[in-house]
Amino acid sequence: MKAFLILEDGTVFEGIHIGADKEVISEIVFNTSMAGYLEVLTDPSYAGQAVCMTYPLIGNYGICEEDMESGGPWPDGFIVRELSRIPSNFRCDETIQSFLEKHGVPGIAGIDTRALTKILREKGTMNGMITTNEVFQLDEIIPRLKAYTTGKVVEKVTCKDKYEVKGSSSLEENGPVSGSARFDRESFAAGKREKRPTLVKELNGKGLRVALLDLGTKKNIAHSLALRGCDVTVYPALTSAEEILKDAPDGIMLSNGPGDPKECTSIISEIKKLYDSEVPIFAICLGHQLMALATGADTFKMKYGHRGGNHPVKDLSTGRVYISSQNHGYVVDMDRLDPAVAEPAFINVNDGTCEGLSYTGKNIFTVQYHPEACAGPQDSGYLFERFIEMMKEGKKNA
Repeated sequence: MKAFLILEDGTVFEGIHIGADKEVISEIVFNTSMAGYLEVLTDPSYAGQAVCMTYPLIGNYGICEEDMESGGPWPDGFIVRELSRIPSNFRCDETIQSFLEKHGVPGIAGIDTRALTKILREKGTMNGMITTNEVFQLDEIIPRLKAYTTGKVVEKVTCKDKYEVKGSSSLEENGPVSGSARFDRESFAAGKREKRPTLVKELNGKGLRVALLDLGTKKNIAHSLALRGCDVTVYPALTSAEEILKDAPDGIMLSNGPGDPKECTSIISEIKKLYDSEVPIFAICLGHQLMALATGADTFKMKYGHRGGNHPVKDLSTGRVYISSQNHGYVVDMDRLDPAVAEPAFINVNDGTCEGLSYTGKNIFTVQYHPEACAGPQDSGYLFERFIEMMKEGKKNA
């Protein structure tokens, strides 16, 4: 069946329909990862967006449920050059086509994804429609595309109830994942899960209790802490600061998530209260942006964002460069930082944008990228050890 991708500038791509049989309007973004398409699909940060994968062949190793970052896919649509319908992988549970169909995600294959990516890089991220309607009318569709916004998507992706992930030397007990209207979180949690290898030999966080605010968290954030021995309690995004602090955590993590950070007004107010406490805080991606907004800084939308597994970031304290996984369309404005509150700690080597902050006089540091990255790279996993040492120091001084 034919399918069409229509951009708000009037550009039309014709390809082949994949996934669920429905029409969708969404923000069109691209991801440059060469592997890890399942982790991309199940990353809640993509809620409200349709993802174009720049790598030309997608689906060749199928769907491996163990590798999912949540209980199901979050993008509104999926755009690829070529979809592999016969995967070759002994771990494969199903094909990507059946996975997209089952979860109601439409897509398009067979288009020139390089041309699409060039358009988005030159003109900036824009909205688009994926449709199988061959008699579409551009003059009717384009106003609808220009009017589309992702809206408040954090509330859509966060967990419904508080839950715990116990510290362990393995991931045999994976625990629940973020909820969604498109899949059953409890059923997924109760399903059969394979054991992942131990990544950290020394349980240097044993006995530490971490509160993780789920703004759209990838499950590997909690499990990166659990592998290091920490007991993690995951809280819904709208949980009050008072409730979190009442549980007396040794540290607080603010997770990744989707959408415009400035729309999270009530969450920002609660994060300011967490900032005012003396509890050590480590924030990732959206959490990093919200902490900046809570302390008087500003954010802005990037032209086309950073999405992929090959972005170099520089640690300003050491000069060392790490390769990172990233997924964000907004960034903290370093020109609006008050050095009495926070200073840049990491920058992007490619474009010089802010990749992390260190908060003056506080046990708080934040990063824009993903140290918990799966399928990788894992260069910056050491940040979890830094957070653990911060929590240990906090306990000593309490």
